[in-house]
Parts: sequence; C-alpha cells; structure tokens
Amino acid sequence: MIIFDNVTKYFPTPQGKHYILKDVTLNLPGNKNIGVFGANGSGKSTLMNLLAGVDFPNKGRIRIPGNVSWPLGLSGYQGSMTGRENAEFICRVYGKSAAEVKEKLTFIKAFSEIGEAFEMPLKTYSSGMRSKFSFAVSMAFDFDYYLIDELTSVGDRRFKQKCNAVFNEKKSRANFLFVSHNLNELKRQCDIGIFIKDGKIHVHHSIDDAIAAYNAV
Repeated sequence: MIIFDNVTKYFPTPQGKHYILKDVTLNLPGNKNIGVFGANGSGKSTLMNLLAGVDFPNKGRIRIPGNVSWPLGLSGYQGSMTGRENAEFICRVYGKSAAEVKEKLTFIKAFSEIGEAFEMPLKTYSSGMRSKFSFAVSMAFDFDYYLIDELTSVGDRRFKQKCNAVFNEKKSRANFLFVSHNLNELKRQCDIGIFIKDGKIHVHHSIDDAIAAYNAV
C-alpha cells in the first residue's frame, strides 16, 4: 500500500507557488499495477520522484512498505562513464557483493544486446542503445515497487516482446507504476489508474475508466 498523508508539493515561480499536489490524503492499493495519467506539466514525473525518495514533499509524508526502484527512465547515468562503469556504480550503491555485481553485469550486457558498446562511454550511444541499456539495468534489480517512466517503448518488436516477458515475470511478485503516453501499453500493463489534476490525485479503480477520464480532458 502507498499512503499519502496530507501531502503538498509545489515549486516556486515568479507568479507564485505552482502546486503539483495540495493536501492529498489517500491510500493506493499495494496489489495493483497503476497507470499514472495527467496532462503535460501536471506532475507525473514529480510524483515518481516523490515516490522514489528522489524529491520530497513541502508538507506531509508518503509511506511505502517495501523497497522502491528509482524512476526507471532514460536519464540519470554518467555519459563519460562506460556502460559497465555505470552499471557497476549502481550495483555498489545498492550494496551488492562482488559476486552479485559480476552476475548483474553479465545479465545487463547480455540483455541489452549492445555488445562491445558496453565498454564504451554512454555519450557515444545512440538513443536506442541508451534505452536498451537503461531497461537492462532496471530489470537486473528486484524491487517491491517499480516506477516506470516512458521506459517500455524500447527497441524493435522482438526486443519489446523480451521486455514484456520480463515485466510479466516480475509482476508475479512486484507492483508497477507506469507513466506513458502509450494508452494501449497502459491498458495492457495496468489494473487501475490515477489522474493528476489541479493538485489532486483522482483514483480510478479500472484502467479503462482512467483512460476515459484522460481522453475527456
């Protein structure tokens, strides 16, 4: 379960406070995969950062039992470091042993299918290679909650099928929160939806209802 206890998040602007969330109190079920909807600039990525502990509310508290992934997207890596060095750094941050690091590096290189580019700086990668690398790193770790920000539109059709197979395997023991503009992807992956609008989180207990609300805006 994800618990919001009187949560407010805003950013200061020359025009005053821009609220993403304002006095939000609610519980999100812990046994559902959740699609996150909202207009551009509504705060979907900010919400993911709050859930991951990368950012913090101005007021209130968010409580999540279990371990939560970082927001899994296409950023957050050091371009001058190689794929191997970036992956190894993340392993060290998560306190993995030398044997675990070796195992995860082997998985990431094989799953990403980037070959010898694994030993090259990320700034030399094409956008497709970066996407595959990012996804492989994400799937190398086990979390109770995965925060997915536009990550599943990765690679060609065959690679997407491989990604979906990994999602399905992990969904048997973890929960996902998805941000995506691909409504078909959200419908396939999610059980319920939440809609961020005017500083509030509106919960829809079916993904179809959430998509309908989004389309009605």
